[in-house]
Amino acid sequence: MRIKHLIKQYKWRLVFTLALILVESILIILFPLFIGKAISSVLEKEFIGIWQLGGLGIMLVIIGGLRRVFDSRFYAKMYTTISSRTIKQLPQGKYSLKTARLNMLSEMVKFAEFQLPEIIQHSLGLLGIVVIIAFINLKIFIACLIAGSVVFVIYLISSKRTFRYNVEYNDELEAQVNILASNRQLYLKHHLIKLMKWNIKLSDIETINFSLSWFVMMLLLGLSIVVSIIGEEGVKYGALIALIMYVYQYIESVVSLPIYFQQWLRLKEIKQRIQHF
Repeated sequence: MRIKHLIKQYKWRLVFTLALILVESILIILFPLFIGKAISSVLEKEFIGIWQLGGLGIMLVIIGGLRRVFDSRFYAKMYTTISSRTIKQLPQGKYSLKTARLNMLSEMVKFAEFQLPEIIQHSLGLLGIVVIIAFINLKIFIACLIAGSVVFVIYLISSKRTFRYNVEYNDELEAQVNILASNRQLYLKHHLIKLMKWNIKLSDIETINFSLSWFVMMLLLGLSIVVSIIGEEGVKYGALIALIMYVYQYIESVVSLPIYFQQWLRLKEIKQRIQHF
């Protein structure tokens, strides 16, 4: 079953859940700004900022809870639909292949339910945060763009190797049921060793990407603290806290990209297998 047909079938439900993700993302972006206002408000012996921050938190809980309740039911129905149609398209028998494909489809649906909202939130967060930082401090804005570009190059370099490792891993996974049915210990041991071999290679790439990205972002954080305190005079304490929090949110979003990118490459390989039939 082609993914575009599935999207067309559930387009309005997808629009609804994406709208909820959009609203939730905007609320998350506003948090550092409201925290900074709350700090400044309390320092001036007022509490309007605290009430505004509390209202923002309540709205986030309501929208986030509604989205998760809806998503769990929506993606369960989607998994049932796409799995039954995909299995019907596969040749009779082929139980090892069918079992592996069901597991792969489960990965795709779980990615859509749990990781996709995070990716959208991080992407929207990056855009919103970069715009806000640009208005607050142009030097830090430029530093964020440079650091983000370096991280992008880091995970782009490893993309072809990551995709190839996923091909090897999934090839081995599709043979699993037949190997288990053969009840031959030597085959089983060899199969598990090969599975873990590709799993370790994928994990090593993820670790390298994450470590290098985090190192770059820690340099950015340190630079931002120095520039915001030394380079600017007369800045309010609340505004300074908000700026550093926005930089840290930016760092969290950018550092997560290698992990999401590797997951996306795996799902791209799975999608090619499913649409092959």
